Amino acid sequence: MNRFVTAERALRTAASHELLDTVRRVLAEQYGAESVELFMADYGLTVLQSVTVLPHTMKPVSVHNSVVGRAFRAQEPVIEAASARHAQVHLPVSVRGDRLGVLSVTLPYDGQAQSLVGELADIAEVLGHEVIVAERDTDIYLQARRKDRLTLAAEMQWQLLPARSCSRSEYELGAQLEPAYAIFGDNFDWSATADHLMLYVTNGMGEGIEASLLTNLAINALRNARRAGIALADQAALADQAVYAHYQGRCYLSVLMFDFDLATGHATVVDAGSPQLLRLRDGKVERVPFEAQLPLGMFEETDYVAQDFRVEPGDRLLFVSDGVYAVGDSRGEAYGDVALARAIQATRLLPAAEVPRAILSELTGHRGRPAPDDDALVVCLDWHGR
Repeated sequence: MNRFVTAERALRTAASHELLDTVRRVLAEQYGAESVELFMADYGLTVLQSVTVLPHTMKPVSVHNSVVGRAFRAQEPVIEAASARHAQVHLPVSVRGDRLGVLSVTLPYDGQAQSLVGELADIAEVLGHEVIVAERDTDIYLQARRKDRLTLAAEMQWQLLPARSCSRSEYELGAQLEPAYAIFGDNFDWSATADHLMLYVTNGMGEGIEASLLTNLAINALRNARRAGIALADQAALADQAVYAHYQGRCYLSVLMFDFDLATGHATVVDAGSPQLLRLRDGKVERVPFEAQLPLGMFEETDYVAQDFRVEPGDRLLFVSDGVYAVGDSRGEAYGDVALARAIQATRLLPAAEVPRAILSELTGHRGRPAPDDDALVVCLDWHGR
């Protein structure tokens, strides 16, 4: 039997908590691997942490200053000479553009490492799919994603989110939230079909558990309407009713909603609050204004109207919450459009999945202190079209 098929079958039949032991065994038997480690990217996208049982004892590996991190950032295999007799192959573990971590395999240095990279990369991809499925049944991989303890509000928010990145031939998406271990109100959500991409960027009011509960209610109301096949404006209206029915106007949620036609680039938009859109087109950054409508849940039975918008191949769209554009420095000066435009230009060569983290790092420099006073959310959409 083909050794890749053997490895794939072993992973698909392994118990959820035994994926790493299984890949270690099969790579040793079929490929002569001498050691295997699986590193998961943490919530802040700053380190890669080895999958082990608690308490974690291996030192986390930097995403930005390590060979393992280079494989993660580039999303390409990296071969490293570990010693005179061994080579390490670092393989990105990703699922449809969602970057999970890196599989590091130590092989005898007999000149065969390069020829095995293709098969090992395929096994790393299979492993990624199995990790996603296994997370329904075990906490091992989720525990490896955290270098610090999450607040309860942040735990609720991360469980609500989709992947932090995804890619198709028509587009690439990347998103990141800060502070990663203590978020409470900001959120993003997306869903794609053969012909459409729906994207929501939300900014909930309040702090802690209350903000997280508000966002959970609104996002699930939007999903419920979307999965019923309801148009974008009516999704907003139904979610508005759900939030108002519970909070009676005491709490509400801002949301920027898009429904993109993948074939034409035409989109319908509902702008209900504070998230903003900036577009990089032909080297120029500009803020795209929409007709502002009321946040979800502010008043009873609000009607929403969808607006038209068009995106062109080569466009980069940046969606940001007020925790980005309104954050002040030590003198109280807001980050604003000028600094945002400068950050977008500085990151224009990065892939969409890396842009949010890079912009949030720029924001930390402007703020002048590591701990923000508000959630900060950046979503990047690179549009390729058909």
